[in-house]
Amino acid sequence: MSNLYGVLPPSWESVKLGQFVENEKGKKPKKQTAEKTAESSLPYVDIEAFDEGNIKSWTDGEGCRICYESDFLMVWDGSRSGLVGKGMHGALGSTLVRINFPGMNNQYAYYFLLSKYQEINTRAKGSGTPHVDPDLLWNYQFPIAPFNEQKRIVAKIEELFSELDNGIAALKTAREQLKVYRQAVLKHAFEGKLTAKWREDNGYKLESPEQLLARIQQEREARYQQQLEEWKAAVEAWEANGKEGKKPGKPKEFEKQGEIGAGSEIDFDIPETWESMLMGHVFSVHVGATPSRKKNEFWNGDIFWVSSGEVAFCEIHKTTETITTKGYGNTSTEIHQEGTVLLAMIGEGKTRGQAAILRVPAAHNQNTAAIRVSEVGLPPEYIYYFLQYQYEQTRRVGSGNNQKALNKSRVASIQFPLCSVEEQMAVVQALSEKLSFVENLDNELNIQLVKAETLRQSILKKAFSGQLVPQDANDEPASELLARIQAERETSKANSTTKTRRAK
Repeated sequence: MSNLYGVLPPSWESVKLGQFVENEKGKKPKKQTAEKTAESSLPYVDIEAFDEGNIKSWTDGEGCRICYESDFLMVWDGSRSGLVGKGMHGALGSTLVRINFPGMNNQYAYYFLLSKYQEINTRAKGSGTPHVDPDLLWNYQFPIAPFNEQKRIVAKIEELFSELDNGIAALKTAREQLKVYRQAVLKHAFEGKLTAKWREDNGYKLESPEQLLARIQQEREARYQQQLEEWKAAVEAWEANGKEGKKPGKPKEFEKQGEIGAGSEIDFDIPETWESMLMGHVFSVHVGATPSRKKNEFWNGDIFWVSSGEVAFCEIHKTTETITTKGYGNTSTEIHQEGTVLLAMIGEGKTRGQAAILRVPAAHNQNTAAIRVSEVGLPPEYIYYFLQYQYEQTRRVGSGNNQKALNKSRVASIQFPLCSVEEQMAVVQALSEKLSFVENLDNELNIQLVKAETLRQSILKKAFSGQLVPQDANDEPASELLARIQAERETSKANSTTKTRRAK
């Protein structure tokens, strides 16, 4: 005999899953209480209760459908539809189904459906709230081993899964330890500890932060004067051309932004030769904008345009969307040069507070701030790494009652440690080497985690093809087991019919 698992052992049988199953969908109780009482002592089993053991409410059982420890449960509705878990006694939740296979080892059936989770979940029905497709579920070919072999298979699966889970736990622990190490490396970098020896060897020839700022200001003034001359020439050309098109905008002179205490602050010691500065006192900070979505001619042009979702501690070499010159001219966003650091100010989940380095000139939306680091000749990686280190603290300074958000003022008010350009480059070099090692190790851990989950599926595949444990010729064959189950069902059905007739 064969099915999707290949040729089955002679003592096995294959039937449709729904042929021998008992199943019942849950129902929301009429009464629920947050605390267990003498009257409401039955736990309400929702997804959180059966998946995490977290019981949030209790009921008296009236109008409920009861599940038992001998059942196993499946999520029927929602994004996790198809997820199975071991049973517990309680009032069955409205999005769950209890499943039982009388006469068989229920854990054996549980592990079979566990092997089908991905397919059941990805093939759920419904455009709104997805739910399990019963036609798919109950028509699975269910390979049935002899009853005693079912018990041996379950025991072997649990033995192997226990070893596998221990290995996965060790990998996850190593990954968490790696995160701690990474943060410690960043902390040492911005406390000046990574470059302490370098500073000792090179300190005599380094600019002080004050000298660096003075030089930046001098170069910025010279650049502004040049931009003014170029602007005047552009205006003259515009006037000579009959004032056609948009008048060239006058360049803006740099103005310091931000104030101490309005953004994330340095809460660690830095070397005496370093200086704590605000982002907006050293760099110009800009907030982007989005061209009108109603104007097709504003989109799909040659100008890269960054959304906040693309700012994810990465380098940006291209963007998902682009805008046209016309779209750029009709919005307040600016094109920033390569080496600008972007910071996500608003975003779902973990987006807010993440940074990215532009590796191409690009505009951006209003949910991101552009910190023009390369404009003043400083290495953007230094600020990028610093924002990685300060990620959690940056997120905490977001404002807003509903969705917390940063704004231009708060970004400009972020404090950072300023040192000479040469030492910034030394910090970047040291971090690049150490974090490259961390990243490689993290990638290897993730690969091993994927392999572990692949091994889990391999174990299940072997289990339901008769390859996980040896067969025993003394076992009652599955055909006799199924015949007995069928006979018991017929007897139960006949008895039920007789009782119904007598009741009339």
